[in-house]
Amino acid sequence: MRNVIVGIVIGVVIGVVFGSTVVAPKLTSNSPSARLKQLPVSQKPSNKVAAGPLVPSKSTDPIVRWKMASAYGSSLPQLGTLGKRLETKIFHVSNGRIQIKFYEPGTLVPPLEMFDAVAAGAIDAAFSTPNYWEQRIPALQLFSAVPFGPTAGEFLAWIEFGGGNEMFKKIYAKHGIHSLYCGITAPSGSGWFRKPIHSVKDFKGLKMRFTGLGAKVVQKLGVDTKKLKEGDIFLALENGLIDGVQYSSPSIDAKLGFHEMAKHYYLPGWQQPATLIELMINADRWNALTKTAKAQIESVCGDNVRYGLAAGEARQFTALKNLHAKGVKIHRWTPEIMAALKGAWKEVVTEESAANKQFKKIWKSLNDFRQDYAIWRELGYQ
Repeated sequence: MRNVIVGIVIGVVIGVVFGSTVVAPKLTSNSPSARLKQLPVSQKPSNKVAAGPLVPSKSTDPIVRWKMASAYGSSLPQLGTLGKRLETKIFHVSNGRIQIKFYEPGTLVPPLEMFDAVAAGAIDAAFSTPNYWEQRIPALQLFSAVPFGPTAGEFLAWIEFGGGNEMFKKIYAKHGIHSLYCGITAPSGSGWFRKPIHSVKDFKGLKMRFTGLGAKVVQKLGVDTKKLKEGDIFLALENGLIDGVQYSSPSIDAKLGFHEMAKHYYLPGWQQPATLIELMINADRWNALTKTAKAQIESVCGDNVRYGLAAGEARQFTALKNLHAKGVKIHRWTPEIMAALKGAWKEVVTEESAANKQFKKIWKSLNDFRQDYAIWRELGYQ
């Protein structure tokens, strides 16, 4: 009897041990909680929903045919040629399924009426710069070119990572427009003059073609500014209706022939360290596009920014050499004049901020970003 009892006890013990160490793990190891506990932390599943596989666009996607008005002639370096490049590139990238036809200035609508035409859907798109709409929305000037402002790299950094793009799109959305950056130009020259500018007092009484925030700056120094279309500037200079002109970078100015009428060219272009170009699209047209079509347009415009940046930087020294060979006297502003211009700009931006809450908000965003960026600019660049 004693041996029987001992055998039973031993059997129970062995059974418990076997069940807890062999059978039980097999019964529970397939439960989600058990598998989760067995995983290293790095292998535990995320709460994020995994994206599905990328699927090529169907060839049955509708063909898009848009008319795009341009503020710039197709032969004008960068400003116009970037618009033509968009027309060609989007056709190839989309395999012909997106066709954005470039129209010369004034062919569809006058350049200064493009905003309303795009908003109303009278035209599908327009190639311009936000500076054109300063009378309607003053804050948009800060998305075009800013006096004493950021150069291209810093400007794009604020646009993409400093909140600029969100504010930019929000402004246009209220007017039924989707706008995206589709080009950039090199720093502008500061102006062409018939006579040299020796001091601040030489600005007083001058008549100049000048636009944007820079025009308000030189007005503080006594300049009478005129808004003239691209095609009217040379004639006004030739007829003596203006004493000087500010337009764009050396390569663009050379194409327009300003050096034939005014031989004194001043740098740097404090009023336009970089100029951003936009593609405005009617919001309904944009929203009707497939995801693939939107991505293709965004990609081509992004490449246009890259190309514009590289081309602008590569072509200015050749333009300056050619202008010098043609008898142009190239000057750099004196420290005294630059200080006066900067002082006038501080007055302008203070007045604009006080007059317009939207301008004030965007200026604060850009200015705050620039103050932080200064850490990198001062330490990271020579």
